[in-house]
Order: sequence, then C-alpha cells, then structure tokens
Amino acid sequence: MGLFDKIKEQGGGAAEVPGGQPPGFTGGANRVVPIVFASMPETLAEFTALPQAALQSPFDTSALVVAALCVYPLDKDACIAMINYLSGPSPMSQRDLQFLRDRMAQNNKARFIGASYFSGATPQNDYMPSQPYTVTVSEHPYSYAKEGVVSLNVRSGGADSARSIETRLAKDGKWYIWQSGYHALLVDIRQPESTNPWA
Repeated sequence: MGLFDKIKEQGGGAAEVPGGQPPGFTGGANRVVPIVFASMPETLAEFTALPQAALQSPFDTSALVVAALCVYPLDKDACIAMINYLSGPSPMSQRDLQFLRDRMAQNNKARFIGASYFSGATPQNDYMPSQPYTVTVSEHPYSYAKEGVVSLNVRSGGADSARSIETRLAKDGKWYIWQSGYHALLVDIRQPESTNPWA
C-alpha cells in the first residue's frame, strides 16, 4: 500500500550572476520542469535517499517540499524532519512549526493539501494523484527578482492560481527553502468531493 492509499484509508475517503539568476536557469517564466518520484517517501531515510534530495536545483527542492507535506497526516514528526532537511542552515522556528500545525488543522486539509500539487489530483478524485507521481514546477515572471533567491510555482488541482516556493543557494552548493518560502502552499483549496454533502 502506497503513501496516498494510506492517507485515504486513514482519513476517510551555484554562484550568482547579474540579476540574481543562477547559472543554468533561463528565467522569464518559460521553464517548466516535471519532477517525477518513482515512489513516495514515508520516512526521513526514504526521503533523503531520493535522487532529488541532493538538492542540486531549486526545482528539485520545490518538488520535495510538496512530497514532505504529503507525509504530515501519517507522521507529523517525519514531515517536520523532512522540511528541516530542506531548510538546511535555517531549520523551522517555533513560529513555523505552529503555522504548519495550524494550517494543517484547518478544514482537514492535512489529508489532501500535499497530494493536490501532484499531476492528476483533483477534488473530483479526492486528490488521488496519477502515476508516475509528478510535481510540475515552473518559473514565473518574478522567479529571479530577489538577489540570490529563486521563486518557483507549483499548481494545485484544487486552486485557480499557482502557489510559489522560495529557495536559496547555500555555500554547500545545495538549494534550500528560503525563510518561510513554502507557506503559500498551505492556503486553502477546494475540498474533496467526498466531503461535499450536496454532491
């Protein structure tokens, strides 16, 4: 049984260059990168064993944030450990931890918010992603507006607009979440159809 099946069963239903743009990235809202996970991690060990966990691009780091959020309904501590791994030199503060807990508790979204960012996940299918599990990460017009920081978008099947994630390149050559750069992912989305009493 995979991660999303368990959640459903449980829940019921490089150096900078001018302009702040890192080498190798085109900028200008035209690059779209599908990040494919062969399997979904459920533990920190499985998470850090993923090839994307080398954190070699802001696209990989952004997709991993989504994967980490999927673990929350099964193991909150593992989710937090994953986010801390992605945060590198700036682990989650008490304020970040409380924000995560509060947002996940709203509208029972812990069960589906992470999954909603995967391809094929919609309110109509209770946010069950299609396989292979894919998060599509894209540039937008302001991706490189902040010096040293890259902002990328991911789309939820339950929202009309994309949500952004901010990452920053550290001295070790890895891309980490910058400050509270993933909080936009926790904004409410449409509820799964199975929770709609009028459907």
